[in-house]
Amino acid sequence: MKILFTRHGETEWNSKNIICGRTDIELSEKGHEQARELAERIKKNHGDIDLIICSPMKRARQTASYTAKALGIEPIYDARLREWDYGEYEGKHRDAEGFLNAKLEFGCRMPNGGESVFDVVNRAYGLIDELYEKYPDKTILLVCHGGVCRVIETYFRNMTRDEFAHFFMGNCELREGER
Repeated sequence: MKILFTRHGETEWNSKNIICGRTDIELSEKGHEQARELAERIKKNHGDIDLIICSPMKRARQTASYTAKALGIEPIYDARLREWDYGEYEGKHRDAEGFLNAKLEFGCRMPNGGESVFDVVNRAYGLIDELYEKYPDKTILLVCHGGVCRVIETYFRNMTRDEFAHFFMGNCELREGER
């Protein structure tokens, strides 16, 4: 089995370095262009994709729609790929006081109703384990979000706390996970 994963195209909040977790916003014009380019790259280089599994959030659904159309595949939406709930940091600048440290308190939920890293790991790892069990001979594209991509990367590659804190995946960057 092969798993490819990508972060959605750019949103207005991404362009302003605003933390966007559960706020369900759409792609910017640049994000739509990035998603079209991603679809072209995937069709050219990874036309063997059997399944597209996508976060149900607008920005991910819009990104996935371009590749789905290019490959003639209907995406499957899975809530386990929703972005990390950043609690009180939602809508604040990425340099907000305490945000970096909060990401590293793996067992502590983000203040005011957010999720912990363990919460995100539980749902993302659970999905990937399920995919390996159900689709051992398939090539699967996951379309999700930066925080979830950070966790997915740890499924396939060990990271130190510092690497985890500073890991960044660009909009519509495509990575391949290998177990």
